[in-house]
Amino acid sequence: MKTIYIPLALAALFYPMAVAGKYTKYVDPFIGTGAIEGGLSGNNYPGATMPFGMVQLSPDTDEAPDWFNASGYDHNDRRIYGFSHTRLSGTGACDLIDILMMPTTSDMRVSSFTHDEEEAHPGYYKVRLADENIEAELSATTRTGIHRYTYPAGKERKIWLDLDHSAQKGSWDRRIINAQIRQTAPNTLEGYRVITGWAKLRKIYFVVEFSEPIADLTLFDNDGREYGNGASNVINGKSPRALLSFGKNDKPVMAKVGLSAVSLANARENLQKEASSNDFAYYTAAADKAWDSQLGKIEVDGDPEKMKTFYTALYHTMIQPNTFSDINGEWMTPDYSVAKLPEGETQYTTFSLWDTYRAAHPLYTIIEPERTRDFVNSMLRHYDYYGYLPIWHLWGQDNYCMIGNHAVPVVADAVIKGIPGIDANHAWEAVKNSSTQSHPNSPFHVWEKYGYMPEELQTQSVSITLEMAFDDWCAQQLAQYMGKDSDAKHFGRRAQFYRNLHNPDSKFFAPKDQNGNWIEPFDPLKYGANGGNPFTEGNAWQYYWYVPHDIEGLIELTGGEKAFSDKLDTFFTLTDTSGEKNDNISGLIGQYAHGNEPSHHVAYLYNYVGQPEKTQDMVNRIMTDLYNNNYNGYAGNDDCGEMSTWYVLSALGFYPVNPVGGEYSIGTPLFDHAVIHLPSGKDFTITADRKGKKANSHKVKQVKLNRQPIKDWKLQHDALLNGGTLTFITK
Repeated sequence: MKTIYIPLALAALFYPMAVAGKYTKYVDPFIGTGAIEGGLSGNNYPGATMPFGMVQLSPDTDEAPDWFNASGYDHNDRRIYGFSHTRLSGTGACDLIDILMMPTTSDMRVSSFTHDEEEAHPGYYKVRLADENIEAELSATTRTGIHRYTYPAGKERKIWLDLDHSAQKGSWDRRIINAQIRQTAPNTLEGYRVITGWAKLRKIYFVVEFSEPIADLTLFDNDGREYGNGASNVINGKSPRALLSFGKNDKPVMAKVGLSAVSLANARENLQKEASSNDFAYYTAAADKAWDSQLGKIEVDGDPEKMKTFYTALYHTMIQPNTFSDINGEWMTPDYSVAKLPEGETQYTTFSLWDTYRAAHPLYTIIEPERTRDFVNSMLRHYDYYGYLPIWHLWGQDNYCMIGNHAVPVVADAVIKGIPGIDANHAWEAVKNSSTQSHPNSPFHVWEKYGYMPEELQTQSVSITLEMAFDDWCAQQLAQYMGKDSDAKHFGRRAQFYRNLHNPDSKFFAPKDQNGNWIEPFDPLKYGANGGNPFTEGNAWQYYWYVPHDIEGLIELTGGEKAFSDKLDTFFTLTDTSGEKNDNISGLIGQYAHGNEPSHHVAYLYNYVGQPEKTQDMVNRIMTDLYNNNYNGYAGNDDCGEMSTWYVLSALGFYPVNPVGGEYSIGTPLFDHAVIHLPSGKDFTITADRKGKKANSHKVKQVKLNRQPIKDWKLQHDALLNGGTLTFITK
């Protein structure tokens, strides 16, 4: 990856603190940081990060963040407990939340704040901590967090460094195993923390370099005992903290915090090579320039408010996956040894694959082929250690969250699309073994024996059956691409297993026991969560449509095109409920739940039964009603950018109903003019010739690609990469 550098002198002369580039000026990191009534928060955070960076430096508004403030920040809170350096964006579970720092003039460890005194831009965050009138500013490089604290005149300048602060202890069996803080130079602290939780046994090393010498250091051990006044320069334990004093004067205190999962030496090198400047403005300028370059890969023109929604969504797609390797190419392997990457590659982590395989990874294949190479190679290295591809990859380990084997579609798609730099034979080996060797939630011996998942042998059985059938279809496509005919036949047969749970009486996919009997009573409105029910985070209505690889087969099972269309109509209008909804269900239009991923492709299914006008109506309604520019701007968890990617692609006018099909289903564009600047140097331009009234300007009469009509409402991936113009003519 190319790193953007700005000469230090130029940065100091020309860049203000909060820089706003051509595209970054439309990004509002506060969008999606708070809950909507009766639904979920986007669970986004407003703090500073770089594109796909290791560091996510942001305020924590909870002493111990957990499920409903998983990023550490909730717009509805009114207190800040400090600024930690790692977190997840938009997830439904909390983890990371490492290395907290908090400025104070006394020994306060929390402060009130107001949103009126808060500011955020890509790579920059600022807040006034009201209780002691301290201004805190944050920025970041890829692997280093940058702090600047400005204190009231004449007050003592102090900073807490807290290694006990984390996501909720006990959740996911979270506990700190050991940690250390050590002073190694007059202005430098170093240390580490070993913690387990959602990601198992994480090691994180840090080096903090301050802009001036530490005047006084007080260390606190697990029992709250103090070691200060030079009595000790090191503390070990399960909850060590340090209180630093820099004396009284009017100078702000700046801190640079280098991170590494490998070693203190690497954390130090990351800091030295990425953050050698002591000019805070340099970092905000560099971050803005990096983000502006990233966001400029897709250019849209139109209503400024819609551009704000669009570019904030695009920004959220680029926060993760996260850099995991150090600047010297070393990375911590799954067996906790250290390996070194080939020159020019980056190891990534944070693969929320149950979410992101649907649209985020297809987007990356368009605008980020070089990173897609690194994403896939990161997954293949994981396979080399685990024996199968990742399920939910976090800090280099697998937390096994969610169902399916959705690294399979990501890897298969990248190889079939010809992303350079991926060993196709290695990829095929990983896909085949990951699809045949049983592992958590994937008992392939049961799959092969029954042709479906019996609920008493594998809970979430209907959802797993449907999702495994799709993954097997993806394995079949890669087998065909590789000339593995017998494997292709095998996986092709398994891809049709979804039919074995279609109940012709209820006309739904329903659970069976191991004797082939339908499990009664069956209620298609009843929700499941993540176990103990045949459905995962949804109900039978929402999962009915999950056959993206064989929509024609699903239409036939439903009873033909009219029956399929009628069932879609009912799906989008039926408001009946049965018991409590799953916590992930929000953004409802009938039974359609935009707040969770299994519904995301359904609005486009009308295209497959000759009713594109209904796709256009529904896609426009979702874009208009379920996204906004306020803190409650998302109808559900963003899930590492997947909710955002739906908006980005739909606003451009197309969406990958089948993420590995090599084609996109056409909807209706939000903007009159958009350009995807392809890595090849070609441009793919999207224009909308809107002739109708404003209320119906989303209704499309005809679509042309390079002046040639498209009659099947499908855009081919290869045609997109060739560049050209996609023209929408409205009614």
